[in-house]
Amino acid sequence: MPRLIFSPASAGLSPCHPCDILNRSDLTTILLTFAAVKAATKKNIRDLSKEEMKSFFVENNEKPFRSGQVWEWLWQKSARSFDEMTNLSKATRELLKEHFALPAASLDTKQVSRDHTIKNAFKLYDGNIVEGVLIPTDSRMTACVSSQVGCSLTCSFCATGRLERLRNLDAGEIFDQVSIIRQQSLEHYDIPLSNIVYMGMGEPLLNYQNVLKSIERITAEDGLNMSPQRITVSTAGIAKMIKQLGDDEVRFNLALSLHAANDEKRSRIMPINETNTLETLTEALKYFYAKTGTRITYEYILFKGFNDEIADARELADYCRHVPCKVNIIEYNPIDDSEFTKAGKEKTEAFKNFLESRHIIVNIRSSRGKDIDAACGQLANKNEHAVVKLKKQII
Repeated sequence: MPRLIFSPASAGLSPCHPCDILNRSDLTTILLTFAAVKAATKKNIRDLSKEEMKSFFVENNEKPFRSGQVWEWLWQKSARSFDEMTNLSKATRELLKEHFALPAASLDTKQVSRDHTIKNAFKLYDGNIVEGVLIPTDSRMTACVSSQVGCSLTCSFCATGRLERLRNLDAGEIFDQVSIIRQQSLEHYDIPLSNIVYMGMGEPLLNYQNVLKSIERITAEDGLNMSPQRITVSTAGIAKMIKQLGDDEVRFNLALSLHAANDEKRSRIMPINETNTLETLTEALKYFYAKTGTRITYEYILFKGFNDEIADARELADYCRHVPCKVNIIEYNPIDDSEFTKAGKEKTEAFKNFLESRHIIVNIRSSRGKDIDAACGQLANKNEHAVVKLKKQII
């Protein structure tokens, strides 16, 4: 293994005189940079298969059953450090530390809304921040998790879309968000987590393999053992990857962020539509449904004066004829300097009633956690730590 050499320049700091005293911010940057470089030189233990883990222990003259113990710590007990694996000897834990990294997400800060929604800022091993939310309702406890640091799709109504995409989360980092929120659900409300939505920061289908691996670990019997039917992956519409979901015959639910059922309007608010038109998405959704038999959910945010007229509802109803589906009408949650405002109550009801007159299943989703910027489209809106961190790296 190459010897690690740290210099101030590698952390983005100016070279300093030996007599200079580092402030706390500089020291934190140094430590995070060193930890990230060190972690990058070792294999992530969560990337190992069961067989690879067993082979490691055999090759190092350890009992093969140790692999099962470590596997259980990683995926069932959600350990985020080797020191948590208390039924392993200290020597075995040191052996793991010598050969592997365990880059885990940790809870940095949390905010509790007046409606009991909890927004979490998760710190990653390299110091980046992503957000996830626990959404409690009378019928379910839902975890909303992120799949990327930032986002590349620049949807005009979304706070995360204003941030540059820095990197994909690995499967373990997504898994960590779920396990932490799952624990919060029990600690705060004494109710088990029931649902998971991949609707946080980032576009899940542009982090395809890690998203699917995280779901495999969340739903596996030797993982968190949650039902895939309780998981929904939301996409802005990557037609090629929607077809891939069909080929992989996934068992979780798929939601499409639609928000307009004609190309001109949709392209204005979602630039991804220019390369993934409604016609292209229709073909992909038909393919997905034929392969999986899973009904599609269309997410539709109503914007005042933009897509809230009966003519818009008629276009949406026509689009719903292509595949079995339901529509979630979502209240718009304002972000800083946005050109949009939410549609009025009367417009919302009229829109819903028109769709139902066309025999379409419609739900109106009330926003939760608005007072802490935890509602749909607001993640990273006022998280200064996340935004500052991202802007520094972009510059």
